[in-house]
Amino acid sequence: MKHPLLMTMALAAALSIPTEAAARVWDLNQCLAYAQEHNIRVQKNRLTEQTAQEDLKQKRAALWPSVSASINQGVNYHPFPESYTDASGLTYNVSKKAIYSGSYGINANWTLWNGGVNQNNIKAQEIQNQLYQLATEQSQLALQEQIAQLYVQIMYCQEATKVNETLLTTARKQYDRGVEMKRYGQIAKADLAQLEAQVAACEYNVVNSQTQVANFKRQLKALLELDMNEDFDLQGQTPADESVMQPIPAMQDVYAYAQANRPEMRTAELSQKAAEINEEIARGGMMPTISLGANVGDSHNTNGHGAQMKTNLNLSAGLTVSIPLWQQRRNITNVNKAKMQRIDAQLDLEDTRNTLSSTIEQYWLDATNGQHNFQAAQTRVESQQASYELLNEQFSNGLKNIVELLESRDQLVSAKQDMLQAKYTTLLNIQLLKLYGGDTINL
Repeated sequence: MKHPLLMTMALAAALSIPTEAAARVWDLNQCLAYAQEHNIRVQKNRLTEQTAQEDLKQKRAALWPSVSASINQGVNYHPFPESYTDASGLTYNVSKKAIYSGSYGINANWTLWNGGVNQNNIKAQEIQNQLYQLATEQSQLALQEQIAQLYVQIMYCQEATKVNETLLTTARKQYDRGVEMKRYGQIAKADLAQLEAQVAACEYNVVNSQTQVANFKRQLKALLELDMNEDFDLQGQTPADESVMQPIPAMQDVYAYAQANRPEMRTAELSQKAAEINEEIARGGMMPTISLGANVGDSHNTNGHGAQMKTNLNLSAGLTVSIPLWQQRRNITNVNKAKMQRIDAQLDLEDTRNTLSSTIEQYWLDATNGQHNFQAAQTRVESQQASYELLNEQFSNGLKNIVELLESRDQLVSAKQDMLQAKYTTLLNIQLLKLYGGDTINL
């Protein structure tokens, strides 16, 4: 080789070029953090919060006067008369057929009292803003629950895939052994067909598990707002079996925290307060409205602008009291409907409290039962595994028939599925209890 150094450098450069962009690998915490910032539903809730802040500023500004200005310029055309009379009754001799005129005004109006409606509108909007903030918080917590559920489903399916791949390896070895036994006349052709069918069934289970993993990853990508072109994979160790037996949060402690801090409870409580304020607003419609008005105006025409504007300048101010005597029962209807909305809000609060209690209790029961089921399933798997291995060895030596082998295999598969189901169901319910109790999800 004439240039060994150049060849070495070229080879190193070639090896350093990736043939394919590696997929970004996510753990649970990264998924949770990314979703909080990029999920469209959460972003839309934040926009609603910003809109509500503008509404609050407008409600506060309603306590102050409104001021407007007007300017009017016009032309009056008189083709025949030698004189004309203006709106005030004054007669002018004119030598021009076109008369230019202008008027100017500044108007102000200030609602001094309207039964406390403006003040209550501010209170109602402040509560509404808090409700929007709670809606954002609730959507974030719901998003965490959804991500945790999908993450657990993915881990479950990945572990189930490994179990199915192990069973597939064993099934293929049994089939190869069956082919050899068939060659020596130790098993019938029908028995060999059953072993072949077992291999096909195991292959189907592997593919089905892999498909489920891909589907749950697709759902998780949707929550993260990642499109189909985004490479996506999860990292993280498979939870150890011992983690299933971790202490379960006390149900009463979780409920006490959730009742005081969960956004759905605070939303129901604030909705009740909002209903009470809306009832006060409805009653304000029966009260008199007192407003103060002021006006500055001036006008002129073609002849003598300065003198006319001095003469025509006028200022006015007045106090207006409007008393609603009969409004076709609108105010009474509004008050009655506001009362019913207040009662409805009280019922919603009670319903939310009951739903929260039932949800937490269900999570606790599922976690507690899951631990018992997992322990029982572990014992069953150990027993079925030992039995299956013994039957497999006896089958290989021609001491057991194919029916007994397949029955033992089916019992082992069922036991492992039950154990995995109990394992991940328990882990999920424990994490959800932690979430409702104010802790972070950690798998």
